[in-house]
Amino acid sequence: MIIAQPLTASGFAPFGDVMDASGAPDKLINAGLCGRYHDRAQMDFSDGRAGISIFNAQPRTLPYTCDLLERHPDGSQAFIPMTQHPFLVIVAPDEDGSPGTPQAFITKPGQAINLHRGTWHGVLTPLHAPGLFAVVDRIGSGANLQEHTVAPFTVQLSSG
Repeated sequence: MIIAQPLTASGFAPFGDVMDASGAPDKLINAGLCGRYHDRAQMDFSDGRAGISIFNAQPRTLPYTCDLLERHPDGSQAFIPMTQHPFLVIVAPDEDGSPGTPQAFITKPGQAINLHRGTWHGVLTPLHAPGLFAVVDRIGSGANLQEHTVAPFTVQLSSG
C-alpha cells in the first residue's frame, strides 16, 4: 500500500511539472486585469506537434487499487482539470524499461500536472465528477504508448 502525498513542485520534480497560479504572476496583462503565470510546463516531443484534447474520465474512489502503469516515450503529457476538484496522480521511476516503486500524489484544487516524456504513470484518476480534463500531448505518427501490468497496490490518503 502507498499513501498519497500532497502534490508539491519539489516532490513531483523527478516526474514532471506542477502547474498552478501560486505566488505573484510573472506579469499583468489585459490592462492589468489578468495575471499571467508564464511557461509553467516544459512540453517535450520527439517529433509531431502539441495537440489539445478533452478527456472525460469516470471518477474513482479511495482507497484505489492500481494494477496498470503506462508511459509515452515520444512526448510529455499535461493533465489540466476543467473543475476545481483534486485528482489522484500515480507515478513511478523507470528501472531498466519497467516501472519502479510507485508514488502517489493528491492535487489541490487549481493544480495541473505535466508528465515528463517517458514517465511511468497511472491512468487519469479523477476523484469527483465530472472528470473533465484538457490534455496537451503529442500528436504524431507511430505508437506513443507503452503499458505495463504491475502487481496490484492500493493507494489511500494519510490518516493525518
